[in-house]
Amino acid sequence: MPEKELSYVSSLKQSGGVNVDVVDYDEDKNLSAWGKFKDSFKRYDDNDLGIDPNMTDMEKLAVKTANSPLARTLKSRHLQMIAIGGAIGTGLFVGSGSKLSTGGPAGVLIGYAIIGSMIYSMCQAMGELSVTFPVAGAFVTYNNRFLDPSWGFAMSWNYAMNWLVVLPLELVAASITIQYWNDTINPASLVVIFYVVVIVINLFGARGYGEAEFIFSIIKVLAVIGFILFGIIVDCGGGPKEGYIGAKYFYNPGAFSNGFKGVCSVFVAAAFAFAGTELAGLAAAETANPRKSLPRATKQVFWRITLFYIISLLIVGLLVPYNDSRLLDGSSSVDAKASPFVIAIVDAGVSGLPSVMNVVILISVLSVGNSSVYGSSRTLAALAASGQAPKFFNYIDKAGRPIFGIVASCLIGALCFLVASNKEDTIFTWLQALSGLSSLFTWGSICLCHIRFRYVLKKNGRDTSELGYTAQTGLWGSYYGFILVILVLIAQFWIALWPLGGSPNASDFFENYLSAPIVIFFYICHKIYTKNWRLYIKWQDIDIDTGRRELDLELFKQEIAEEKAVIASKPFYYRIYRFWC
Repeated sequence: MPEKELSYVSSLKQSGGVNVDVVDYDEDKNLSAWGKFKDSFKRYDDNDLGIDPNMTDMEKLAVKTANSPLARTLKSRHLQMIAIGGAIGTGLFVGSGSKLSTGGPAGVLIGYAIIGSMIYSMCQAMGELSVTFPVAGAFVTYNNRFLDPSWGFAMSWNYAMNWLVVLPLELVAASITIQYWNDTINPASLVVIFYVVVIVINLFGARGYGEAEFIFSIIKVLAVIGFILFGIIVDCGGGPKEGYIGAKYFYNPGAFSNGFKGVCSVFVAAAFAFAGTELAGLAAAETANPRKSLPRATKQVFWRITLFYIISLLIVGLLVPYNDSRLLDGSSSVDAKASPFVIAIVDAGVSGLPSVMNVVILISVLSVGNSSVYGSSRTLAALAASGQAPKFFNYIDKAGRPIFGIVASCLIGALCFLVASNKEDTIFTWLQALSGLSSLFTWGSICLCHIRFRYVLKKNGRDTSELGYTAQTGLWGSYYGFILVILVLIAQFWIALWPLGGSPNASDFFENYLSAPIVIFFYICHKIYTKNWRLYIKWQDIDIDTGRRELDLELFKQEIAEEKAVIASKPFYYRIYRFWC
């Protein structure tokens, strides 16, 4: 190993790391339950990390993120359910309705399949990086490490801002969902309940988030599987109201609506639907054994894309014509009345099931709101550790919570009370615009970080034999994912500038493309402030060792070889299972 890399490893060994399953804040056994609770909010004493003052800023950042005191309490079952259910939300259950109207059933399938293939490639790249470097901030800090600090600053704030604005949006969506049953209830009173629930869950730290998502995801997964079975029965003529339906709606009114432009309009909606897929990587630093847990979690993406999205959307397209006026009804894109899933059940004439599906939609909304607090607080902590956000955001308490990041997210979340304002629609339209393209930039950057990592590994005369997990899609998968992100951004620019059924106007353009100029603004401002005019970090200056939990690479290689030999000795059906799951 090169001398420079050994110095990083030595520094990490000197620091001791924070290799704990649960941060032990019960130092005083005589404290009462209330005393222990109060004591848990005190700052975790991380002592001296052993950072050499002669290190560069990038080297110091690598050591800090590798030694974050975030509690490692997430288990394999948490990560797998976060990966499976993390992106099953309103984007699928409700948002797909408007895109069924603009793109047609075949257009929706094509759009979601293309974005889904990009997501699979991205998750494989993220899995490889996160298993190798399970550091605080994960892909948020990889940009600083493998690409460029200014791009890292822009991407980190882009990602943090995305999750910060999602919380008030989802809380309002929850209140709108309740109005499906009773529209006389004051939505502001409903928002209070959901707001408190999300805050309480996140005060239990990573374990609270993991357990909540585990339960939420199981419910969502069962709901999707149940809908698929229900849809097959109804389509084949088993419903109480209508006989055999088959594929008649693919012929009349047709498979496509608005042609190629209609398909392009589906891309961003699909990206919004898949947002949150990357959270399993962000949770790597708080996972007891990411080398065992993360590979299985990232592999689950294939099943989520094929089973939960493609098959369920195919069923929806078979049961609901794209010209059904109800798909565009409602005051919001998260209005349960506009859900094609609910419409399909209502048309089938099965009483009671529409309410069940709306309960699932409500749970999905709360799940995304819960994830938004987790994602934004960890991102803000990583930004503070790198000196790109106020230092107090890097305050990690004895329970392993980035408490000020959680507080900031909850304060921004209070915007949900604007639901009582008569300007509610305008405000939340622009909040949604802030997060519109955010995920695409994040996913493209993850793919590019993977490309750079592999390049540096090769230039140092090393190979993938030292990696705990190798992306199934390989390096070409990251190239595919990155190029596809660029093409989707171009397609969305076209749709934003020349909207469907309209002429070019500033309002429509920024509602659909606001994220892009904001990212560029952050990038340029950081370049000007730091006077760092380099476009990228030279490969010689990239550290590919700090942050690994396995410091003895030779021993680690031997362990990997033994594990592969054990799997190779198993029957073929077991090998196939382990490849996909």
